Amino acid sequence: MPAIKAQTAARPQRTSAGAQLCHTWDVSSTQRLLFDRDVPNGFEYRPEFITPDDEVSLAEQIARLEFSTFEMRGVIARRRVAFFGRSYDAGGAAVGPLPAFLFPLRERVAAWAGVSADAFAMALINEYRPGAPIGWHRDAPQYDIVAGVSLLASCRMKFRPYVRPQARASAPDRRRIASHEITLERRSAYLMTGESRTAYEHHIPAVTTLRYSITFRTLRTGREE
Repeated sequence: MPAIKAQTAARPQRTSAGAQLCHTWDVSSTQRLLFDRDVPNGFEYRPEFITPDDEVSLAEQIARLEFSTFEMRGVIARRRVAFFGRSYDAGGAAVGPLPAFLFPLRERVAAWAGVSADAFAMALINEYRPGAPIGWHRDAPQYDIVAGVSLLASCRMKFRPYVRPQARASAPDRRRIASHEITLERRSAYLMTGESRTAYEHHIPAVTTLRYSITFRTLRTGREE
């Protein structure tokens, strides 16, 4: 994969549970434009985070990976997955190391997030074939910062306030609807921290064309939610 180029400008460091601070630099002159995006607090978005050439190179490498089916709560998902570093298994199921072609992208995402690249201990690549969605969920509690990059196609990402299972059981007929929505364009990236990470769950409706997503996660320390 070609080196991912970046413009540099000083930015404040971000503190994160489980992540070492490092001296970081802004990786794009793109304005965040959060004021005109319908997203929860703590969600940051950047269009054109990678170049078209980067996208082609990443997609070619990803197409060579061996994907697996994914089961959640007894249901086989339509998307296929490839885990690196760690999985969703809180017990630490063994998975392969991060492939070298993801290193430049992880470095760039870490610079944006204000953490060391090694803090992103887990990488997940999702393959969304036409008709594949991802259901409503809040990310696994052992992870903290979530960063994602979209390849080949755009998708919609919806959010709604997270309700604990006990509360849902006490009001099973209460309809829950999305409160925020954003289009994740191809080659864009997002960071999910703070309220967007812990106080909301998210969902991606079925896509119409092949899409890959690359997701990096840092580990959470201390008490899990």
